[in-house]
Amino acid sequence: MVTRLSQLFLRTLREDPVDAEVASHRLLVRAGYIRRAAPGIYTWLPLGLSVLRKVEAIIREEMAGIGAQEVHFPALLPREPYEATNRWTEYGEGLFRLQDRKGADYLLAPTHEEMFTLLVKDLYSSYKDLPLSLYQIQNKYRDEARPRAGLLRGREFIMKDSYSFDVDDAGLDASYAAHRGAYLRIFERLGLEVIPVTATAGAMGGSKSEEFLHPTDIGEDTFVRSAGGYAANVEAVTTVVPADIDFSAAPAAEVRDTPDTPTIDTLVAASNQIAPRSEAGGGAWTAADTLKNVVLAVTLPTGERQLVVIGVPGDRGVDLKRVEANIGSFLPIGGEIGLEAANDDDLKKQPLIVKGYLGPGLSLDEPLLGAESATKLLYLVDPRVVRGTSWITGANEAGKHVYGLVAGRDFTWDGVIECTDVREGDPAPDGSGPLETARGIEMGHIFQLGRKYAEALELKVLDQNGKQVTVTMGSYGVGVTRAVAALAESNHDARGLVWPRAVAPADVHVVAVGKGEEIFATAERLAAELEAAGLDVLLDDRPKVSPGVKFGDAELVGVPTILAVGRGLVDGVVEIKDRRSGDAENVAVDKAVDYVVNAVRTN
Repeated sequence: MVTRLSQLFLRTLREDPVDAEVASHRLLVRAGYIRRAAPGIYTWLPLGLSVLRKVEAIIREEMAGIGAQEVHFPALLPREPYEATNRWTEYGEGLFRLQDRKGADYLLAPTHEEMFTLLVKDLYSSYKDLPLSLYQIQNKYRDEARPRAGLLRGREFIMKDSYSFDVDDAGLDASYAAHRGAYLRIFERLGLEVIPVTATAGAMGGSKSEEFLHPTDIGEDTFVRSAGGYAANVEAVTTVVPADIDFSAAPAAEVRDTPDTPTIDTLVAASNQIAPRSEAGGGAWTAADTLKNVVLAVTLPTGERQLVVIGVPGDRGVDLKRVEANIGSFLPIGGEIGLEAANDDDLKKQPLIVKGYLGPGLSLDEPLLGAESATKLLYLVDPRVVRGTSWITGANEAGKHVYGLVAGRDFTWDGVIECTDVREGDPAPDGSGPLETARGIEMGHIFQLGRKYAEALELKVLDQNGKQVTVTMGSYGVGVTRAVAALAESNHDARGLVWPRAVAPADVHVVAVGKGEEIFATAERLAAELEAAGLDVLLDDRPKVSPGVKFGDAELVGVPTILAVGRGLVDGVVEIKDRRSGDAENVAVDKAVDYVVNAVRTN
């Protein structure tokens, strides 16, 4: 088809929008693809919808290729299914809740696990009906506290979510592998680099989980990789755990006066003065020799605020995202939580906590973190705190620290948690070399949900022996609007967007440059011939717009091929420019259509 700029609902902007933080946001607004309706909410304009639909078409083709069938649920959903899985509470403040005129509770769906599960339960009851994969492309809603970066983190967005239903775990493995392969093909066809990384399941639950991250400096997700092929989301990295140490000959722990040492730096400096260590004994004390005990406040989905103490080597910081991803096995969470350093009000409620001098419980007579006590707090440690390791740490008394406190002899813990920052050079857990860190945008996430939702909603089928078995499920999501933003982010230059041909709003942008009737007539004819050859054509036929504005708009809009009809027409040629490389060539008018068609088919 031919889309005429003289009729297209389009206004390009010369200046960046004031609220735009990243290139994709700036350019999608300036080029007339989207317009802001409210914070984190955007209207899609004709050019933007064209790109969006092409992304969706690729996704649909690949979903059909693995036998998945498309359905479409409402975005407005009743409370009851989410009550059954406890996610009405677990989602916390991230859920948009509302009531109808009769006072019944509804929500705007952030995901649709419950609805997919209930639909299959309603219609299928036998193992003969499975395996089954269903998907939809649908608007989702999450009340983001700080929507940012345009389409990359919004309150309303479009996602492809699919779900597999199998009788057993072997079937789930097959469905998971099929979706994983489809995802890799989707991103390859979009021209979007992604790295599959091991991830945590988080509030979704389930076992195996992978994210597909697009590497970019503006990404909100940090991941790590090694030269040997290991790749994981930071939250999912596991520490290479040191071996236990024989402590049978270790000297007894000793409490020393350490006034004015509430920080690791001041403690290390004081230790090297009051208790210097010989070279044979390990040399000068460093932060790695200290055990830092960090008090965190966890706000559960119920609103309850609970304190947790985590012991980590003093040279490591606590990564709250890693704590959040891994603390679920120690607390009755089951949903989204709030997590932050404990404040002064929190600490006042635990009078035995001495700020700056906190350590593990040192005495069974006055246990702080050890045996049963009214003041007992959950005490977790970093995996590097293994039996036999010796530490300098707080003595639970102002101005005092204990030296030579041995893990497993002098103190114990309630659990081990992956919680510290992951650093460049840390060893990969699979032995494939040192880790390097990078940032990325999450483009897709796949989970082996298992039976969490099927059990909650009683999705069962009869197996080959006539026995009822609980169905096992997988969940697979792709951010569709996020894909448009990521493509814009990775495909632009100083002049504007540079779309990959697979998703561009047109195959060729024909520009009539000049005032002569012959120029416009030739541009019209070439546009019609290109359309007849099966191409989508954007025709700039605006009669009273300067050549500079037309060329500027063509480069801003970012169609892969620009065909300019202008002064060269007197010599029988038109200019054909490759938007990405910037290479331009004068081509005879009667050869122009074949030239463009060949460029489209070979790229």
